[in-house]
Amino acid sequence: MRLLYILASYVLFALLFPVLSVYRKTRHGLLQRLGFYAPGVLPGGSGPMLWLHGASAGDLLALSPMFGPLRERFPGCRILLSTTTNTGFLMARDRLAKQIDGVVYAPYDLWGATRRAVKAIQPDLLVLEYTEIWPNLIRAAKRKGAGIALTNGRFSPKNLGKYQWLFALIGNPLKDMDLFLMRQEEEAERARHLGAPGPRVWVTGNTKFDALAASPVREDEALRQALGLPEGGPVLMAGSTHEGEEALLLSVYRRLLPAHPALRLVVAPRYIDRAGRILGLAREAGLTAGLRSRNNPEGGQVVVLDTMGELARAYRLAALVFVGGSFTNRGGQNILEPAGQGKPVLYGPHMDNFRDSVQVLEGRGGIQVRDAEELYLRVSELLSRPETLEALGKQARETVSQISGASRRNVEHMVKLLAQAPIHPMDKQE
Repeated sequence: MRLLYILASYVLFALLFPVLSVYRKTRHGLLQRLGFYAPGVLPGGSGPMLWLHGASAGDLLALSPMFGPLRERFPGCRILLSTTTNTGFLMARDRLAKQIDGVVYAPYDLWGATRRAVKAIQPDLLVLEYTEIWPNLIRAAKRKGAGIALTNGRFSPKNLGKYQWLFALIGNPLKDMDLFLMRQEEEAERARHLGAPGPRVWVTGNTKFDALAASPVREDEALRQALGLPEGGPVLMAGSTHEGEEALLLSVYRRLLPAHPALRLVVAPRYIDRAGRILGLAREAGLTAGLRSRNNPEGGQVVVLDTMGELARAYRLAALVFVGGSFTNRGGQNILEPAGQGKPVLYGPHMDNFRDSVQVLEGRGGIQVRDAEELYLRVSELLSRPETLEALGKQARETVSQISGASRRNVEHMVKLLAQAPIHPMDKQE
């Protein structure tokens, strides 16, 4: 069964490689993706090697609240991040550099690439985020004696049949994993249903809740000036927007201006290479517009946040926030981040990937709207009632503060796991 997966992975890789080599998210770091690392890339030292993997920038940020507890419980440890996307790599290198010891591109899930990567990195613990179940990587790490944990675990109910079919065909990689740290009980039940050994499955919560609430800092004023926002003026922030949403938001913004002429709109696209397109849309709509990267010299009514790592701080400058990916079929984006900054949060009907967040926030500072018309009505109402805005923002912050703690719970399970020697012997046969 494993041999079938190994062969199939090479065939699939050969077919997809031309696309992977030019696609903007995956075209960088080819040697690292094949398991080859230049001297000095991997952190040296004798402490435990903790390899944490997340597919994208958002996944790495969800892992980041565990860095502190990991260093407390594993003194002298080395924390290495790996990621699949170029955006994730750049974010980790720039924004998380002071908290980690290194960042690399994750190896392709090929028999040779994963073995080379594991041999070079020599992890004591491999932590996989969300749904990152890679059979060859898991097998290679297990053969070398690493503990393997899944954090913020999620198995989509609509994909359970596909997982079962695949695992029956290639062998069940969940049996080689040591910890399943799931977000909710229903997720834990799905993991057990798919073959995860029951004693290894725990419900610990979601680590992304642990780094959401933040207080204003000195840099906020510098960012406000860089965005060209008037001091004290109301700001509608649109975070993590996708293609098709900006046109709707600009239409809503234009309708708000007669009653709220001082209102500014800040648009933070999910992919910053779309900034020029959004700038053009704003100007075509008859609005003045500028880029944050150029400090918005025009003092535009619309500002495009085209830099990385500033969205959370930018949320603190807003009166209220709309989170994108929710008027499209992308399944939503992180609505708890602006809530943690004490801001009322609006979002559209398509939040399939963030159902747990909706459950937490709905009626507690979070407002779901059906379409652009309802968005206009709710924003207009809230801007006219500043006392309600303040109350909803306070409620949102308090809600986020009540759901923290998953990071420390996860780390305590990892401590117990690595205290076992060996974790559990595995069959050496392939």
